[in-house]
Amino acid sequence: MSKIIIEISARHAHLSKADFEAVFGKGAELTMLRRLSQPHSYAANEVVDLKTSKDELKNVRILGPLKDRTQVEISKTDSYYLGIPALTRESGNLDGTPGLTIIGPKGEVKIRSGVILAHRHIHASPADAKKYKVKRGQLVSVKFHGPRGVKFYNVLVRVDKKFSWRMQIDTDEANAAGIDEEHNVGEVIVA
Repeated sequence: MSKIIIEISARHAHLSKADFEAVFGKGAELTMLRRLSQPHSYAANEVVDLKTSKDELKNVRILGPLKDRTQVEISKTDSYYLGIPALTRESGNLDGTPGLTIIGPKGEVKIRSGVILAHRHIHASPADAKKYKVKRGQLVSVKFHGPRGVKFYNVLVRVDKKFSWRMQIDTDEANAAGIDEEHNVGEVIVA
């Protein structure tokens, strides 16, 4: 049995340098609010608004560091609210996804694609993958025994030397299962 901490990933944006400067001004720098569990990742002080023709989400946190391509991760509830058909995708797989307008204090930028519902996933280092007998791209299940116990199917394993052993789900999934700071340990099931 492989235990894993289940983390809740709220809506957020990863911006490219060009898009960051378009909304925060030329020469602006992303600043750290707090470190996240994944090494080299952090929640930034900076926030943006996300706008579609239907509605707008305000104060969406940017995660750092800046990326090569802008990506916005929302929940299914957010996609209904914004009126866009966000698709479940692995991080970085953005082709054919919807776009929206990102608004900051110094401007706005319309991205043509890049809005996704992040595929529920496990972060694993190569050592973790070996220890827990999982592989990059493998789909596993994770059982949660909390107050509203569930079994998550089709959990994507992502492997990178920068990762640490954690599962990430969105707020809709966490709320449905009753996962929070006190109830957040799952059991990885490798078929």
